[in-house]
Amino acid sequence: MWLLLLEAGVALFLLVFIVWWTLPSAKKPNPPAQEPNKQPDDRQQ
Repeated sequence: MWLLLLEAGVALFLLVFIVWWTLPSAKKPNPPAQEPNKQPDDRQQ
């Protein structure tokens, strides 16, 4: 009887592990888009 419980426990663990492993990981928030470096315009007087 204990062997059936052990087998059921291992099967449940494997099921939970496979579901956890295949879940997409939480996406990290993208950093805000940076504007291109604006170089000072030397032509202004």
